[in-house]
Amino acid sequence: MSEKHDILEETHSIINPDETMGPLFLRNVFVGIFLVLIVVFPKIFINTQIYFKSREISTLTHEHDSLLEENRLIRAKVESLRYKHKVLDTLF
Repeated sequence: MSEKHDILEETHSIINPDETMGPLFLRNVFVGIFLVLIVVFPKIFINTQIYFKSREISTLTHEHDSLLEENRLIRAKVESLRYKHKVLDTLF
């Protein structure tokens, strides 16, 4: 009979496990989540800032290129007007 009770006591922990989701377990889960967020949040923040800064730089680069092209066209028009004023007006 004692063997039967020994086997029953050994299998009791397998059949009826203890509650593992107590307050200590939940506290450990929340601490783990908090630590993961502390590690991951700066990386996400930095990647987001890099993305927005690169978009801003790209926009400014495109504006700069278009202004350079516009400057080139305006210089060509000014040169044409100077030529017209100096050369062509003296012919009449």
